[in-house]
Amino acid sequence: MAYPYQNGEPNGGRRARRAGGYGGLTGQEADSAVIQNGNVNYPSQDPYNAPPVPTWRREAREARNRNEGYDRPRFAGGSERYGNGPGSRQIEGVVQHIFEQWDFLAGDDCVPVHVALQLMDYSSLGRGNDYEDFRRTSEALHIALKTIVNENHQGFNSSIGTFHKIQASIQTSQERVRALKSTLSEAKLNLTVAKPELKGLSVASQNYDEMLHIFSQIEKIQAMPEQLDACISDKQFLTAVDILQNALRLIRNPSLEDLGALTDLRSYLSNQETSLTDILLEELHDHLYLKSPYCQTRWKPYTPASGDLLKSDIDVANMTTGIRPLYRFLTGLNAQGSLVDDSSRNPEENNFEYMHIILEALNKMGRLDLAVERMEQRLPIELFTVVEKTNQEVDHRHPSHLRANQGTDRTTYLSFLGKTEINDLVLNDLLYTLYSKFEAIAEGHRAVHEVIAGIAERENIRKTAALIRGFKELWKLLQSEMRSLLHDYLATDGNNALYTHRDSANLSLNIFSKNPRDKQKRVFKLGELDKKSTILNQEQEELDKILQASVPGLVNKSQRRSVVTNATDRRLTYEARGAGHQLLVDPNVFNIGVLLPPSLSFLQRLKDVVPPDSDIAVSTLTSFLDDFLVNVFNPQLDDTITELCTQVFMDASSFQQDPQWPERSKMPIFRGASRLLQLVKAFCRLLDNIPQNQALSQLIVSQLEAYHRTCASWYRSMVMRSDSEGNNRLKLAAAKMEGSDLAEVVRSIWEGDSTDKDRLMQEEVRTITTQTTEQPFDPLDIISDRRSGTALCLLYSSMQWLVSQLRDLRDITKTGKYAQAVEQDQKENRWTMISAANMRDDDRPVKLSMTEETVVPFDNVLALFRELATTALLTLHMDIRYGINFMMGQVVEGSFLLTQPATEPDSSILRLNGDLLAFDDTMTSHLPKKEYGFMTSGLGLLLDTFLINSAKNIKVMNQNGCGRMQLNILVLQQNLKSVESDVMLKKSAQFFEYFQDGPKSIVDKAQKKKGSDMDLNEEEIKILIELCYSEALNSPQRDVAAQAKRAMQEDLLMITESMWSS
Repeated sequence: MAYPYQNGEPNGGRRARRAGGYGGLTGQEADSAVIQNGNVNYPSQDPYNAPPVPTWRREAREARNRNEGYDRPRFAGGSERYGNGPGSRQIEGVVQHIFEQWDFLAGDDCVPVHVALQLMDYSSLGRGNDYEDFRRTSEALHIALKTIVNENHQGFNSSIGTFHKIQASIQTSQERVRALKSTLSEAKLNLTVAKPELKGLSVASQNYDEMLHIFSQIEKIQAMPEQLDACISDKQFLTAVDILQNALRLIRNPSLEDLGALTDLRSYLSNQETSLTDILLEELHDHLYLKSPYCQTRWKPYTPASGDLLKSDIDVANMTTGIRPLYRFLTGLNAQGSLVDDSSRNPEENNFEYMHIILEALNKMGRLDLAVERMEQRLPIELFTVVEKTNQEVDHRHPSHLRANQGTDRTTYLSFLGKTEINDLVLNDLLYTLYSKFEAIAEGHRAVHEVIAGIAERENIRKTAALIRGFKELWKLLQSEMRSLLHDYLATDGNNALYTHRDSANLSLNIFSKNPRDKQKRVFKLGELDKKSTILNQEQEELDKILQASVPGLVNKSQRRSVVTNATDRRLTYEARGAGHQLLVDPNVFNIGVLLPPSLSFLQRLKDVVPPDSDIAVSTLTSFLDDFLVNVFNPQLDDTITELCTQVFMDASSFQQDPQWPERSKMPIFRGASRLLQLVKAFCRLLDNIPQNQALSQLIVSQLEAYHRTCASWYRSMVMRSDSEGNNRLKLAAAKMEGSDLAEVVRSIWEGDSTDKDRLMQEEVRTITTQTTEQPFDPLDIISDRRSGTALCLLYSSMQWLVSQLRDLRDITKTGKYAQAVEQDQKENRWTMISAANMRDDDRPVKLSMTEETVVPFDNVLALFRELATTALLTLHMDIRYGINFMMGQVVEGSFLLTQPATEPDSSILRLNGDLLAFDDTMTSHLPKKEYGFMTSGLGLLLDTFLINSAKNIKVMNQNGCGRMQLNILVLQQNLKSVESDVMLKKSAQFFEYFQDGPKSIVDKAQKKKGSDMDLNEEEIKILIELCYSEALNSPQRDVAAQAKRAMQEDLLMITESMWSS
């Protein structure tokens, strides 16, 4: 709606004041205002002088203009008052608007003329400004009424026709009532008249009734096969039994015996009785031995997080309560009352209730004794089938070629040790899955036992041994299967056969080798079809549906299954059971750590399943396992440990560097030491899983002693040599380390503190130099070539590493506890007293439990290992120094009379430098920092001292020869700095510098302060004087030699006098 006046327009949005004070029209303005179409229009010459609109009316009008229309509800519940159509919503909005803005029009005192006059008045007292709203409201009301009429005109039209139909129906009913009244009057009249012919009709009617009754029975019997098949298909077996028994009772009625048309039906029902029995037995065995897909919740497959059957066999649906399904069933079992089928749910969802229904159905048929007999007959086959099927499933999850490839790069020793992740995974998968199924089967037999006992009590049947011995037979077979599994995977009778089997298995993996096919083995057999194949199952289901739809009951479930399973069952019975199950991993005694925990857990849980009224003593459930472990496992373990340790000791690569040493040690170690520790840890881990037996702990100590003897013998073979007479003796360095004074000095340097180290090193150098000078050195006494030095370093690091690792295994048990355990073991060695919850955790550190008595030999063995390591280290320390002296002795022997200055050092010096670099490389890579420092410290002092003391062995030397010796010293010093840091051959270099000064200078320096400034003793100064006159003494001119001799004697006398003067 547009207004002729808006705020913000010219004239400042302010209107001129007019007469009347309320904004009314003046005379001239009123005359000029014209009403057109209900709107007040003003002259064009002054469009801004339109009458003002009151603020409250302008705001209400703008709010109405902003509204979307009259079709939205204006108050709660309004739409229900006028309907739910568009017209109803429109009329609701209009009415609401009228009540809000024009409520006085709805009153009885409203005068239309008065309202019209108000709408024409644009003064502040009139409502002329609301005329446009009034007009829109009127149009909206008209449109809303028109819409309502359009929406409901069909209902108005149809109501007229419906009224006429109702009126016609009422008239028809009145006519029928009149006719019925007339018929009743005629029937009443006829009944009052007597008619004798009705008697004959009555007799004939009775005969007809009997015939109809027979026909109805025949029809009922004919309908029963279909009902029977439907009940069997829906697993409503109680109803099926009732239908079958009713059908047999009806068809065996004497009145129907002479009817030849029922012969086929009578034969069919008799056969159905046998078929239904077979079906019930098959269903019972399906749920007893977990063949049905509804049994998958009763057992749980193995997962790495299983750990214990306590965690793996609880139904997911019962995790909140923690109550086992068997206990819930036994608590609610009421075998005294009648049982009926519940068609509202699937009976197979609750396995135990389903077996209860099957047994009740068999009891109704009088076949309960037959069912118990069949169960006992099929028990060995069914149980063996469960084991074989589980074995195949595990083999399928862990293919044999992957298991074989996992161990192809291992030696016979490590493969026999068997501590591979794939082997443990396979055994855990097999045992936890199998024992979970065994427990579910035992629970099923317990439920069957309780149901049969309840039925016998209800029917007053005497509980014969045949009825209640089923669980005892099950336990015997479970015991047999467990014993077979333990024996197959623990006993290693005939190791050669074991290795041959592994080699042949690995050979079969070679795709390039030509392996002849075993012609006696069948290539394909129908009984070996994969029953889990999705395609095969789909085809079987389609075939079953076709047969069931075409000829119901023609082929029952047991007959269909027998086509596939009969050949397999016969093969399992006569062939597989005799040959045993396929071994998934190689047997050895170290599998006990994997086999024992699930076995003990299963036996402990089986105690809760054994019926209280059975002939089984719960306390003797584990006796067979105790006997097996004591009589079979213990001797086998002793022999195996001895044999494996012997393999470690005698292996040709035992004293070679372990290629995988970075994974085990900081320094390279022997392969034999690494394998021995693996064996010891595996043995300790095994001992943690069995009761404490100190004899087995002592076995480890004895094998460690044997390894020490082997290492000591190998060490002596490394340091032995043959003398000229053919006798074996120790090489020089090894001989000096056995009971000599030098050995005590060297050991003090290694084990002593640093305060006295310099004095000890000087004593060591002096002793070595003296021995080398006094006793000729034999090159065959050198040990430390590159190979031998590396071997001795490996021996030291291996012994030290082995001691540190074995020390971590040391665990002392209290003496009193041990004595009590020994006494208990003497009375009764019950291995199964250890529960599965107390078995060793793989995350726990491996320990060797010993007593205070048995730990003494263990500590003695560790001390022997440490002593052997120290001996090897000290021997190598001494041998390096003897080797250096030997090489330097070759340098100083001979003449240093050169005609020209030397530019290269002696070849012996170069060889010595090469040996030192090789020695440094070997020590750096094979010894820790402390041992490396012990090896290299003092080498500079040794060379410095030896060069001076061995100078007397130089026959002749001139200035050029002295220069060559100084070059040798410089080269040695530079090369030695890479081995011993900050080393300086200062004394020997100064010694030969004095030679260049001449004898007179030497005598003068010796006379000053008794030669204290020269840092040389009297003997060394005399050697230097003799070396200075060596060239003249060897002169071919006799007078020169004689003069030099007299001068030398005078200088020596002067040195002696100066040294001894006060």
